[in-house]
Amino acid sequence: MKQKQLFLALVGLVALITVVYMFAGGDREEIYHDKISQERERQFKFLKFNEESPLSTEQKAKLDSLNCFPIDEKFKVRARLIPLQNKQTLEIAMSDGSQELYTKHSIAEFELEGSTHRLLLLQSKDEVDGKNFFLTFADATSGESTYGGGRYLNLRQDGMNSITIDFNLAYNPYCAYNPDFACPIPPKENILKIPIKAGEKNYKE
Repeated sequence: MKQKQLFLALVGLVALITVVYMFAGGDREEIYHDKISQERERQFKFLKFNEESPLSTEQKAKLDSLNCFPIDEKFKVRARLIPLQNKQTLEIAMSDGSQELYTKHSIAEFELEGSTHRLLLLQSKDEVDGKNFFLTFADATSGESTYGGGRYLNLRQDGMNSITIDFNLAYNPYCAYNPDFACPIPPKENILKIPIKAGEKNYKE
């Protein structure tokens, strides 16, 4: 009898844990979606209202939202951070034909769509915080549903030897809105063969 009661108690405990986990998971997902939505709204307001926006007055008047992929948490990945021993200077080509200097800092290695990928993390020459990185990348959507010159992410190291890359936060460079701006073009190391259907899409007037 005691064994039966113990068994039923264990079954009840497992069921309770499952329900709590399901609701907690739902809460986490909702919080995550809210966070991404808030960041997109912040970016929209900058483009729409800020004096430093690359948009013209006419473009600002027409802009009513960002053109983005649906939020998909599978494109938030945890990457292994592999620091480069010889942090060389890299001349990044700009969209206007000029060049800009960055430091080749680390390699971010992660799994996505069943395969391993590696991206080069850069730091600007005037970056004072060693945990902040700049990522410019292109992928199989570039030139089709997303800007052909690639997209950007601002990253911050959040682990001892790891970093979170959330492609849902990928945004367009200024030159995607206004060709008068010069923007860094992704180096060959950062051209992904897979489609990254996350983040901002092509700007449409």
